[in-house]
Amino acid sequence: MPRRRKRDIIIKGFSKLLKEDKLKIVAELMDKQVESMELMKSFWHTDHSVQKIFDEFSENTISNFYIPYGVAPNVIVNDINYLVPLVIEESSVVAAASSSAKFWSERGGFKAEVIDVIKIGQVHFTWKGDKQKLISVFDDLKLYLRDSVKEITANMEARGGGVIDFELIDMTREIEGYYQLRVSFNTVNSMGANFINSCLEEFAVALQSFFRENDVFEGNEKETYIIMSILSNYTPECLVKAWVECDYKDLDEVDENMSGEEFAQKFQHAVHIAEIDVYRATTHNKGIFNGIDAVAIATGNDFRAIEAAGHTYASRSGIYKSLTNAELKEGRFKYTLTLPLAMGTVGGLTSLHPLAKHSLEMLGKPTAEELMMITASVGLANNFSAVRSLVTKGIQVGHMKMHLMNILNHFNANEEEKEKAVEHFIAHKVSFNNVSQFIKKLREVEQE
Repeated sequence: MPRRRKRDIIIKGFSKLLKEDKLKIVAELMDKQVESMELMKSFWHTDHSVQKIFDEFSENTISNFYIPYGVAPNVIVNDINYLVPLVIEESSVVAAASSSAKFWSERGGFKAEVIDVIKIGQVHFTWKGDKQKLISVFDDLKLYLRDSVKEITANMEARGGGVIDFELIDMTREIEGYYQLRVSFNTVNSMGANFINSCLEEFAVALQSFFRENDVFEGNEKETYIIMSILSNYTPECLVKAWVECDYKDLDEVDENMSGEEFAQKFQHAVHIAEIDVYRATTHNKGIFNGIDAVAIATGNDFRAIEAAGHTYASRSGIYKSLTNAELKEGRFKYTLTLPLAMGTVGGLTSLHPLAKHSLEMLGKPTAEELMMITASVGLANNFSAVRSLVTKGIQVGHMKMHLMNILNHFNANEEEKEKAVEHFIAHKVSFNNVSQFIKKLREVEQE
C-alpha cells in the first residue's frame, strides 16, 4: 500500500524547494521510491529551456503529463480547409471529428459566424443610499471609471477593443444593500482575463473615491464596501454559431437500412430528446465539448472556462438543454450549434507554450473570431458523429474498435499480437473479454 503522511506532519515552504527536493518528498509516499523518481524524470523535456517554461506555467511542477496531440483533416469552415490540432486522450474523438469533417466536406462543409464578442466583469459591492441619486450621476461615474483605467486600456483600445459599457445591477432584494457594477469588454484577439481583472480592481478603487468625492451623496452614502472584483466566465454575448445543411438525398448513404429522409427524422428525434431530458442533454453536450476542449487545449485556451460558460448557457431557460438544434424544412436537413466561446490567439499560453504556438500556425494564425468558428465547427463535428452512430449502428461498435489498442496495451500485447488482433477484430465484436480470450488463445498456441 502507498504510504500516507500523518496529518500532523505539515510541509512548510514546499513551493520554495528545488524541484529535485519536491520530487523526493513525493517519492517518499511510493513503495518504489527510486523507480517513482525515474518515472517522473523520464517525462521531463530533454531541452532544459523548454522544461523551464513548463515549470513556470504552474506551481510545484515536478514533471509533465503527456496527452496525445492529434489532427483532424478536411475541416472546411466557410470554404477554408483546415487541418485542426486536437489534444485529447479519448480514443474515438479525433476519429469522430475526422470522419464527420470528411462527410461534410463533400456536402458544403461547415458554415459559421460570430454573433458577438462581448465579455463581462463585475464589481460586487454593498451601499446603503438613495439609488435614484446614484442613477442621476451614473453617466458621470462612467466617465470617472473610464478615466481611472486609461493607462491600462490604451493598448487594447489601439487594437480596437477596451471597455464597452457599464451597467448598475440592483440586487438588494436578494442581499441587503448589494449592487453589481457590470462591465462589458472587448478583448479582441486575447482571452483577456488579466486585462479585465486589472480594470475591475481599478474600478473598485475608483468607485469608492467617486462616492466619497461627489457632493450628491451625504453621510453614510459616501461609504461603499467592496466585496470583490472579478471577471465572469459566463459570456452569453460572446457567441458563435456553426451549422451544416444538405438535402435529404445527400444523406441516403449514411445507413443502408434507411433513406436520407428517415435518417434526418430519426436524428431530429434524438436531438429533440436532448432538448427535453437533462440526462440525455448532459451526454449530448459532452460530445460537443469533446471536440471543443481538444482544440482549446491544443491552442492554449482555457477549456474549463469554456465548458463552464457552455453549460451555463445550456441552462439559461432554467432547464439544462441541448446546445444544438436540428431543423427539417422543405426537404433539407440543417444542424446548428450555438454557444458562448471566449477564446484568444495572443497572450497567455497561446504565446508561451511551444505547441500552442505551433497549433495556431497550423491553423494559419487565425484571429480570435476565426478560432471561435473553427472550434465550434469541430464541436459540431464530434456531436454529429456521435448522434449519427447512436441512431444507426450504435456508439459501441466504433468506440470499442478505437479502444482496441488500449485494451491490447492493458495485456502488454507485442507488435505481432497487435497486428493479428487488429485483423481479427475487423469482423468481430471488440470487448474487454473478447480481446482477453483472443490474446490468451494466441499465447497458448505460441507455447505449444
